[in-house]
Amino acid sequence: MTKRPEDLRSARWFAPDDLRSMGHRSRAMQMGLSPEDWQGRPVIAIVNTWSDLSPCHHHLRDRAEWVKRGVLQAGGMPVEMPVHSFSEQFLKPTSMLYRNMGAMEVEETLRAHPVDGAVLMGGCDKSTPALVMGAISMGLPFVFLPAGPMLRGNYAGRVLGSGTDVWKYWDDRRAGVIGKDDWDGVQGGIARSYGTCMTMGTAATMMSIAEALGLTLPGASSIPAPDAGHKRMAAACGRRIVDMVWEDLVPGRILTRAAFANATAVAMATGCSTNAIIHLIAMARRAGIDWGLDDLDRIGREVPVIANIRPSGSTYLMEDFFYAGGLPALMAELSDRLDLSALTVTGRTLGEEIAGAKVWNDDVIRPLANPVYHEGSLAVLRGNLAPDGAVIKPAACDPRFHHHAGPAIVADSYPELKRIIDDPDYPMTPDHVLVLRNAGPQGGPGMPEWGMIPMPKALLKQGCRDMVRLSDARMSGTSYGACVLHVAPEAHVGGPLALIRDGDVIELDVPARRLNVRLTEAELSARRAAWHPPPPRYERGYGWMFARHVEQADKGCDFDFMRTDFGGPVPEPEIF
Repeated sequence: MTKRPEDLRSARWFAPDDLRSMGHRSRAMQMGLSPEDWQGRPVIAIVNTWSDLSPCHHHLRDRAEWVKRGVLQAGGMPVEMPVHSFSEQFLKPTSMLYRNMGAMEVEETLRAHPVDGAVLMGGCDKSTPALVMGAISMGLPFVFLPAGPMLRGNYAGRVLGSGTDVWKYWDDRRAGVIGKDDWDGVQGGIARSYGTCMTMGTAATMMSIAEALGLTLPGASSIPAPDAGHKRMAAACGRRIVDMVWEDLVPGRILTRAAFANATAVAMATGCSTNAIIHLIAMARRAGIDWGLDDLDRIGREVPVIANIRPSGSTYLMEDFFYAGGLPALMAELSDRLDLSALTVTGRTLGEEIAGAKVWNDDVIRPLANPVYHEGSLAVLRGNLAPDGAVIKPAACDPRFHHHAGPAIVADSYPELKRIIDDPDYPMTPDHVLVLRNAGPQGGPGMPEWGMIPMPKALLKQGCRDMVRLSDARMSGTSYGACVLHVAPEAHVGGPLALIRDGDVIELDVPARRLNVRLTEAELSARRAAWHPPPPRYERGYGWMFARHVEQADKGCDFDFMRTDFGGPVPEPEIF
């Protein structure tokens, strides 16, 4: 133990014999608490993203009670504090628009209250990076409690995977292969319990990254949400955070460059979501670590995909991954590619935590000698069309598109794109490159997940199920196909994507990591000179602030003023 009771941050509120602290104690007693609840005890914030419109987090109201149990068992004082719920399904235009706002809310919630440490409860896509980014910036000890994946889906005897089968069966319906009855059956069977998407989408990816960073208890990211073990894990988080406060185990001791290298390697091995790139960069920059696209691509070339989980894998889902040994087993298989000396929230090293982890099904978690894909999940592309980078998921698309050149069909907005893809007679071939622009951080706004462009009806009726699609948007981690995403700079700010016209030939070379348009620099310069910026999306409010301060995809889409290097540390609040 390195801290004494009088060193607790919360003691600034409760301990002094003065007027203001008497008010704090009095109001605590107003809620039925007694001095025995706070005297000499760490105050633990249970930061909860539950809401009635967050199906992935629908169980977190219950899990908060299990965390409280653990905090009390360890001699702490639990306080539940609600924050933004980040519902991927219901939050429009996109939850990404609110990730940074949520991070600010978490940071300021922890700073402004008498809190010594925190358990962060989340899992649905943007909740994990938002919670972690805010807690990093605050700097208090914290444990991340993953919401966990839902049970596998089922309809008509077929296993269904979140998102991945939505796209598949939507293409089938638009192609006339299935009717409304089957579509409604998929609708009722694909999400059978609370918890996050059970494919290796953004939720599972970010929960796995949190564990690989050392921010969760061992194995926590893989436990299915309805499993009884999830409740026990929640209580264990409560017990552990109390000890972390006494040990003064702050995030700065855990989140090193080695931790982010480990997290990137693990993400690549899982067949991770393309969104991992944006969030990893943003979290690293909050931690003061210089981590960028080149680091991600370098590790992606070295670490193969070994988790046979859809959509990069062919068969299995997160429930199967858990039974096969979960993330500890995958990291043990990957141990030669990891820095095992990295510290975790347990106070032990990563190597100590994964020692003895076993793979129980080597088709779900493959050995390095038999990978799902020979390189990592993601590849970073550059060229005259994406000078600051773009991203593709080679393992989840038809290999014939890894080398491709074709004429562009350009849509300036999603409504325009919808008219193209819904026209069964639109003149196009499988060699065309379908381009959506003005869907980036500022153009979307918020960089919505429009990059998983549905296959056009004109090609579906020909039996085609993949084509090269290009955008400055993101796509759901549950998606698949030859989708080039995150083109930076985005079109809305005058990036080269804004200059493309119908018929321009787009060249994609995944092995060489190149993305170009066959235009001379003179032609691009002439078009740039004639380009006019679009009108702003917002004229007031949060959206106005977002547009003026959000950074581009290659920098993690954080606010410029939230970077660690923007200014000096924020002081503790005055208490007078």
